[in-house]
Amino acid sequence: MSHAFLLVSTGAGSGLTTVSLGMVRALDRLGIRTGFYKPVAQLQDGDTGLERSTQLIEHMTDIITQKPIDIHHATSLLGTGQEELLMEEVIALYQQSAKHTDIMIVEGLVADGHAGYATHLNTAIARALDAEVILVGKPEVDIQSYIDIAANAFKNDHGTALIGTILNKVDVSLDGTTPSAQSQMSEDVCQKLTKKSCHFVGSIPWRGDLIATRMADIASYLGATVINEGELHKRRAASIELCARTVANTLSVYQPHTLLIFPGDRDDVFIAACMAALNGVPLAGVLLTGGMRPNERVMHLCAQAMHTGLPILQVGLGSYQTAAKLAKRPTEVAIDDYELIDAAMDHVANHLDAEWLKQRCAIARQPRLSPAAFRYALMQQAQAKLRRIVLPEGDEPRTVMAAYQCQQRGIAQCILLGNPDKIHQVAASQGITLAADMIIINPEDVRQNYIAPMVSLRRHKGLTEAMADDQLHGRINIGTMMLALDEVDGLVSGALHTTANTVRPAFQLIGTKADAKLVSSIFFMCLPDQVVVYGDCAINPEPNAEELADIAIQSADSAKRFGIEPRVAMISYSTGESGMGSDVEKVREATRLVRQLRPDLMVDGPMQYDAAAVLSVGRSKAPDSLVAGKANVFVFPDLNTGNTTYKAVQRNAHVVSIGPMLQGLAKPVNDLSRGATVEDIVYTIALTAIQAS
Repeated sequence: MSHAFLLVSTGAGSGLTTVSLGMVRALDRLGIRTGFYKPVAQLQDGDTGLERSTQLIEHMTDIITQKPIDIHHATSLLGTGQEELLMEEVIALYQQSAKHTDIMIVEGLVADGHAGYATHLNTAIARALDAEVILVGKPEVDIQSYIDIAANAFKNDHGTALIGTILNKVDVSLDGTTPSAQSQMSEDVCQKLTKKSCHFVGSIPWRGDLIATRMADIASYLGATVINEGELHKRRAASIELCARTVANTLSVYQPHTLLIFPGDRDDVFIAACMAALNGVPLAGVLLTGGMRPNERVMHLCAQAMHTGLPILQVGLGSYQTAAKLAKRPTEVAIDDYELIDAAMDHVANHLDAEWLKQRCAIARQPRLSPAAFRYALMQQAQAKLRRIVLPEGDEPRTVMAAYQCQQRGIAQCILLGNPDKIHQVAASQGITLAADMIIINPEDVRQNYIAPMVSLRRHKGLTEAMADDQLHGRINIGTMMLALDEVDGLVSGALHTTANTVRPAFQLIGTKADAKLVSSIFFMCLPDQVVVYGDCAINPEPNAEELADIAIQSADSAKRFGIEPRVAMISYSTGESGMGSDVEKVREATRLVRQLRPDLMVDGPMQYDAAAVLSVGRSKAPDSLVAGKANVFVFPDLNTGNTTYKAVQRNAHVVSIGPMLQGLAKPVNDLSRGATVEDIVYTIALTAIQAS
C-alpha cells in the first residue's frame, strides 16, 4: 500500500479539512504523487451529496477518490461488534483511492460533541492503514495534554504512530510589537510544540479574509429577499456592523468588505452607505431588517450607487435578531466557494515544513500488514479465483452460515456434504435461504462412486473394497476423495471433528508435496497492529532439528505468499548463546539449517518470545539481530509450546486467529478448531481457495 498520513483534529473548529487540502497542495508542489481519502463521511448542516472534503478534492485537484462510508452504516457496524468488517471496507476504499500514488492523505473524523466514537475510529483506521498520524489543533490551553493523550492512543508495539503536529488558526500581533493575550498564547503553544518528540510541522496564521463569506451565501442562509443583486456572488463580508446610531456616529463603519445591518426605514444610514459606495468604498453589502425598505424616492436617488455593484438584501427579522443569527452561522466555507478554498490551500501549504515532508515521504518504511489489510487481501485473492471448496460437515450450523456468506461475497463455490433436507432446515433456523446454485451433495448418493478409486490409491497398503466402503461412510473421506480426483479444489473440516480425523485421510489419499519433508501448520494471528504467523501449533508434537527447520521454511514461504515479508524467529526459552540444554540446542541447530538451506530468509534463533516481539527487549537482548523485536513469523520448538501460546494469545488478548492452515500437502486441506466461529470458517475457506490457486 501507499504510505499514509492520517490527519486527526484535536476537536471541532481546528480546520481539519482545510489543513488536509493544504497538505495535498504542499505535497503536489514537491512533485509527490499524492492521493486523498476520507474513510467515513461526517456531513455538516446543509450538506448534500458527497461529503465536503471529497467534493472539494475532486474539484480542486485531479485526484480520483472514493465515496466515504456513510456514518450511520459505520456506527451500526460498531454497535453490533463488527469493527473488523468496517475496517475491511475502509481498506477496500483506501486501496482503490491509493492506486498510482506514493503518499495518501487520509482525513480522520472530528471528535466533536456528536461523535464520541471518533477517537476510537481514528485509532482503528490508523492501525488498519498502518498510517502515520499528524495531529491538527488550534491554540488552546489544554492542547498539550491532548497531544500526550493522542500519542498514547496511537501507540503500538513498535513505537508511536504520532509523527507530527500542526497548529492552525494561530493569532498573530498586527503591529509585531504588542501581542494580544490570544497571540501570546499562540506563541507559547508553538514554542512548547517545538519541544515535543513529534515534529512540529507548522503553525498556520489566522487570516480573517479566508473565512469572508460571500453575500450570496449570507442571503441563502437568511432566506433574504434580494433588492439589488449587484456583485452578490463576488463580494465578501469580512466584518459585520450593526448600525443603530446616527449617521455622524457611524461614519467609521463604512469600510471595505463590511456588511451593514440596519432597519429598512433608516433612510439616513442607507443614503450614507450609498455615498460610501459612490466614493469607491467596496462595501460587502447592505442588509435591511424589519421587513422594511427605504422610501422609493430614496431608492431612486441612490440608483447610481446600486450600479457600483452594491448588494442590497432584506429580511423580516429585527436587526439584533438578524445579527445574532449571523453570529451563529457555521464558519465552514461554502462547498462551491472554490476561489476561497484555493486561497486557503495555498495559505496552509505556504506554512508547512516542506523540507521535513519531503524527507518523511522518502523514508523507506518496513511495511506492516494490518489485520484489516490482510483480511481484505485474503478476500480479494479468493474472489479472483472462486475455487470449489468441499465442506464435509455440511449440516453443521456454523458451516452452513459460512457457506452462505462465502457464496454471497463470491469468496468460493462451497459444496456442502449432507442430507439436503437437513441442511435447508439448518439454514432456515438461522434465518437464511440457500441459493438454488448452492451445491449440496448427499453422501449416500455418491459413496459408491469412490470405492474403486480409493482402493486404487491405497491398494499398496492392503485396502480392500469392503474396507473402502466402510471408510467412505465418513464424509471427510468422501470429501478427500473428491479432492484427490480433482472434483474440488480444496477441503475444510474440523468444526465437529478432531485434527486427526481431518488430516489423516489427507495423509493417506493426497500425500505431501515433492519438496516437503513433513506436513505442518500455521496460524495467522491478527494482533491489534499487525498480522503475524505462528507455526507449528497443530500437527507435529516433537519435531527434531531437521523437521523444525522445514517447518520454519514452510512457514516463511506461506507468510510471503500471503503478503507478509518474513522475519523468522526460532522461539526458545533462551536468546542467543546464553542458554544450554538439548531443547535450546535443537532450536540452535534448526536455525543453522534454515540459514544453510535458505540463505535468502531473514532468520534468527534461539530467541525468547519477548525478544522476538518487543523492540525494546530485542535491542537489549539481541542488539545485533535483524529479527529481534521485529519478528513476524514465530516458529515454536514443539506442539505443546505452540498450541498453548496460540490459544493463550487468541483467548486472553481477544485476537482473531485464522487457521490452522496446513503446509506441505499436495492439495489444500485445512483443519478448523472445534470452537471456530462463522468468521473463522469463512477466512479458512478463503485461505484454502488461495492455496488451491
